[in-house]
Amino acid sequence: MWNKLILFLVFIQTSIPVVLKGQPCNLVIRGFISDESTGIPLEYATLFIQETKQGASADSLGYFVIKGICPGEYHIQISHLACETENLFIHLTQDTFLLLRLHHHAELLNEIAVHGSREDNSSQIINSLSKEDISKSSNKNLADLLEKIAGVSLIKNGSGISKPVIHGLYGNRISIVNNGLIQGGQQWGNDHAPEIDPFMADHLSVIKGVGALAYGGNGLGGIVLAESNPIPADPHLHGQANYIFQSNGRGHTLNTQFQRKQTWASWRLTGTLKLLGDHRTPDYYLTNTGKNEKNLGVQLEKKLSPRWSSRLYYSLFDTEIGILRGSHIGNVTDLEEAIGRSIPFFTRDEFSYPLESPRQDVLHHLLKLENKFFLHENEVFSFNYGSQLNRRQEFDVRRSGRSDVPALSLKQYSHFLEGVYNKSTAPGRLLKTGLQLTYVDNTNNPETGILPLIPDYQSYTASVFGILQQEKNKVQWEIGMRYDFKDIDAVTISKSLPRTIIRYHPVFHNLSGSIGGKFKFTPNIQLTTNLGYVLRSPEVNELFSSGLHQGVSGLEEGNPNLNQEKSIKAIVSLDASSHQKLFFQLVGYYHSIRDYIYLQPQPEFRLTIRGAFPVFSYLQTNAILAGTDFLCSYEFNKKFKWTSKFSFISGQDRSRQQPLVYMPGNQVQTDLTYSPGDRGHWSNPYFTVHGRYVFRQNRFETGQDFLSPPDGYSVFNLEGGTGIAIRHSILKLSIQLENVLNTVYRDYLNRLRYFADETGINANFRINYTF
Repeated sequence: MWNKLILFLVFIQTSIPVVLKGQPCNLVIRGFISDESTGIPLEYATLFIQETKQGASADSLGYFVIKGICPGEYHIQISHLACETENLFIHLTQDTFLLLRLHHHAELLNEIAVHGSREDNSSQIINSLSKEDISKSSNKNLADLLEKIAGVSLIKNGSGISKPVIHGLYGNRISIVNNGLIQGGQQWGNDHAPEIDPFMADHLSVIKGVGALAYGGNGLGGIVLAESNPIPADPHLHGQANYIFQSNGRGHTLNTQFQRKQTWASWRLTGTLKLLGDHRTPDYYLTNTGKNEKNLGVQLEKKLSPRWSSRLYYSLFDTEIGILRGSHIGNVTDLEEAIGRSIPFFTRDEFSYPLESPRQDVLHHLLKLENKFFLHENEVFSFNYGSQLNRRQEFDVRRSGRSDVPALSLKQYSHFLEGVYNKSTAPGRLLKTGLQLTYVDNTNNPETGILPLIPDYQSYTASVFGILQQEKNKVQWEIGMRYDFKDIDAVTISKSLPRTIIRYHPVFHNLSGSIGGKFKFTPNIQLTTNLGYVLRSPEVNELFSSGLHQGVSGLEEGNPNLNQEKSIKAIVSLDASSHQKLFFQLVGYYHSIRDYIYLQPQPEFRLTIRGAFPVFSYLQTNAILAGTDFLCSYEFNKKFKWTSKFSFISGQDRSRQQPLVYMPGNQVQTDLTYSPGDRGHWSNPYFTVHGRYVFRQNRFETGQDFLSPPDGYSVFNLEGGTGIAIRHSILKLSIQLENVLNTVYRDYLNRLRYFADETGINANFRINYTF
């Protein structure tokens, strides 16, 4: 898998002037292909010229040659074992030498996720997924794709909603950065999946430290980066079409993308449609768990002058998601019976597409304008503006035919201004500073007729940060500081009668800092360390929630007296490789959080006019989270590759001397991939066997939850695919079989495990046409 492709084109001028018209086809392309990170030649990498059907393979030293080529414009495909295919466009007028530096085995080498940027080659612990990894599973939620990375788990609300869990933390403690802009919306709930279409991301990356200070101060658990590549400098129209059918839920996903460089601007247009019906466990349908989704993305790039470039990005995310009908119960007696029940209430025997209440309707607009000014060769200033609109409606099962009236209706506007200054002050030294301003206006629409779960509020945040990096010989270190001033103005309604208006105006001063280092003992062995301190102010839901959180089928109660979280996290990573065969990464972390905020189930069920529901309250304690992530990969030969991942985590409530609730269970994953090599018109065929075992969460005490953690479980998946060359295009076919043994299980981090099993066997058929 390659996260970046750095191409250095060194043209060798011949002694005879080039005459395009009538020149014989005797031009030669020579080149050398190496690993960008280690400099080791990539033997047997292949190159293919689409227009002429000519190709070549690199020798054992990484060199290649293609002879007998006419002058003209060509598209060259470059591929290597276990990596996604990359493309290069060149205008050939003379004999040419290509020096290709490819990023190989990106899952093990911690390069920064903003690919190719020198200033971001930091000491953070980073893992990435490539475009090909994303494309294979883009019918899923964005968080589901991140589960492939060691140390990342999922917290779910049924089969259609998931959020990433990084080193035991999730929700407000994970910042999701969408093309350089922190995703803003109603992301506080466990049932609120990130409003990002995976098809619009060329790279997904997870930063496992707390030192990504340029992105925001609330990322205690980590940062998720979703990025799109720059548009290639190719004057021809290119794009792709994807269709995915999944058997469980009878889902259809259709995606198209077009891009082109023109004189007025370079542009890319992406659109996605998704339709899913009721999912199914091995034994019964999960009634009302379908989804309808419509997404659109537009990207424009323009170089306005030799020193000024601009980029405009817009995305629309529109989804309607059904919530398991059996999770909404009418009285306390039935609720007590429903929790732990083998088959949920209201389960129907037939499949259905239409969505009923309870359900969610979410609309998200994102607009970002980037401007980059090159003041000098080693001095860059960026000015960015971002705006987001998030509308969330949640529909409950209501009496008197009022189920089509939302029980929760929120609209949030946010605006973001940023100025960032980068300067190389000396060889190997980089200074990065920035100023950021954020304004959020969150409003409840009065159409619900119900006291709001989240109050109306306005939030103002002013931030300043500075990061200094220094690289010398085999040692790189960095130090950074960030200060956030946050002012919240919230308007709530009293719980007691008579109802009165209560205003809150908390102000927080958050100071964060980190120091880290990267030590390259040899080209194949490096040690990365990071130590960070973060102050995180409580979010509005933690302070002021009051009422039914319909999406998770529970009553949530905030606490306006919560203090800031004070976090110290140390993380160490050892990366090593041997002869391009064996790779491994070992990550250890220790995270101490004072005044840790968590949602604690209460020992009561509460009956309301909307039904009976469990109660959850926001509390604080002192906590310790510690764990280890291990990833190992070995290539037996050019055809077989084995990868294994293991994650261990322990969360402890130090104040109460008991385990923390909702910590991921330990898990191990392993893959074995067979790639026989090209066979005639069949390119890059592969077959993968995947297994995952999740251990039971034994760190649990009676009374901490309504239901004890479920047993451990194992799930096996199969995947296979190939490509077919069609003139200047390629057709890719693949199939994924998930839970092939149709295992019955429940996952501890799925909030709907109280009521239902996980989904059963699922077949995903994918067709991708790239031109």
